[in-house]
Amino acid sequence: MSDPGVACCAPLTGTAMSREQAEQVAPLLKALADPVRLRLVSLIAASVGGEACVCDLNDAFDLTQATISHHLKVLHTAGVLDRDKRGVWVYYAVRPAALEAVATLFDTAAPVPA
Repeated sequence: MSDPGVACCAPLTGTAMSREQAEQVAPLLKALADPVRLRLVSLIAASVGGEACVCDLNDAFDLTQATISHHLKVLHTAGVLDRDKRGVWVYYAVRPAALEAVATLFDTAAPVPA
């Protein structure tokens, strides 16, 4: 028997996403919607100091350096990664605001049904 004080269909989120929020987050999700790019972000975020050299990232994949560089460029262009050129190498770091935008994609402040 259901409790008359509890709605049968409680909302899953506290508020709906605005058009502006959707337009801001969609490019991030599109950039992350690839297994290689997800792994790259994970490897960079887990690296000491929160940054990784492209030379270190190549060894984690069975892909060419050009392919890895392409994926890193997509992530950088979408605003997921920052990059810093040091000599001949490029170092990448995850932009905290980008991960926060994805992590808080759906407002979970809605009351949890008992």
